[in-house]
Amino acid sequence: MSNNVPQVRFNGYSDDWEERKLTDVTSSYSGLTYSPTDVQDKGTFVLRSSNVKNDQLIDADNVYVNPHIVNSNNVKIGDVIVVVRNGSRSLIGKHAIVTKEMPNTVIGAFMSAFRGENGDYINALLSTTNFQKEIHKSLGATINQITGKDFSMMNFSTPKLEEQSKIGSFFKQLDDTIALHQRKLDLLKEQKKGFLQKMFPKNGAKVPELRFAGFVDDWEERKLGDLLNKNSEKNKNLSVINVESVSNKTGFTKQTDQFEDYSVASADLSNYYVIREKQFAYNPSRINVGSIAYKYLGDEISVVSPLYVSFSTKKVLNDGFLWNWFKTASFDAQRQRLSEGGVRDTLSFNQLSEMNIMFPTYLEQEKIGSFFKLLDDTIAFHQRKLDLFKEQKKGFLQKMFV
Repeated sequence: MSNNVPQVRFNGYSDDWEERKLTDVTSSYSGLTYSPTDVQDKGTFVLRSSNVKNDQLIDADNVYVNPHIVNSNNVKIGDVIVVVRNGSRSLIGKHAIVTKEMPNTVIGAFMSAFRGENGDYINALLSTTNFQKEIHKSLGATINQITGKDFSMMNFSTPKLEEQSKIGSFFKQLDDTIALHQRKLDLLKEQKKGFLQKMFPKNGAKVPELRFAGFVDDWEERKLGDLLNKNSEKNKNLSVINVESVSNKTGFTKQTDQFEDYSVASADLSNYYVIREKQFAYNPSRINVGSIAYKYLGDEISVVSPLYVSFSTKKVLNDGFLWNWFKTASFDAQRQRLSEGGVRDTLSFNQLSEMNIMFPTYLEQEKIGSFFKLLDDTIAFHQRKLDLFKEQKKGFLQKMFV
């Protein structure tokens, strides 16, 4: 078998792919350069790098310019727009295809667009590692852009038009599925934000806007320190070797997973805090970005760095309720007020203890905690599905291109 064919292809195609320059199979145009004085409330819409995410066009901070200064092509369905310059080099090369009519719309500075017979195929091609390799050939130590000349030197193995069309349609369907699941996930996250706002009392209120049937009593206000027990258990006998850190994305994370070359054998773990079931831990320097975690029943006992703060709740406070209170505007406002200044806001246990918390009867707390746990599980389920589709796309990109 020839080396110049992909591992996976549609039935009926057996011809070798041919080396072609990107500029041989597409035409291109550059984005519009404009000044702040050209920006106005309405006029010609400018697509910018912020409108490009996950190979899709999204709504972002919309910008309109005076139509009289426009000297660039209007975008058309099937055009693939590419970020060619950005302060973050990792964003150079991100791209998206125009999927609907967008009258009076151009691309902005530091963008280029490619127009060919099979836009979906081009969009998929630019998602491959082959394209990333071509980008890195162009980016030197100080160069942070791809030029028209760079694009003209890029070569890719390319099939005939009919097979291009099949491949493009396949990835379009996959991208549409990914976009659908992304919208579902975004909607669920927005719904959760709304529930957090309505199911906890606003500043000065004694009850929330939204609550479960049968609960009418005012919520009680207490200092958080009256409701928490600080955890000071150290790993003095070195009985626990499972070392974890706290991530704002994944909660408790094994350091062996986070750092490939990490070895607990060389660390002195005797001063580390032991984290048992039903205990919280947070990073005092990163609590502002959500670096807090909770050890559920059945989770493996671990130790965390002595830089962390760990605590558990007294019987009057439900863990699930508190976990979600940490995501409310009330917590965030008090965190900002009480945190020490500096490069990072730092929140000590004493400062956390000074916070005021409103809470209802334990039964109502349980219902609130259970409601948000179910919502979090649903969000996590959709996130896993989305991640699976993205992984599938990566696999197909590797196997369906040469």
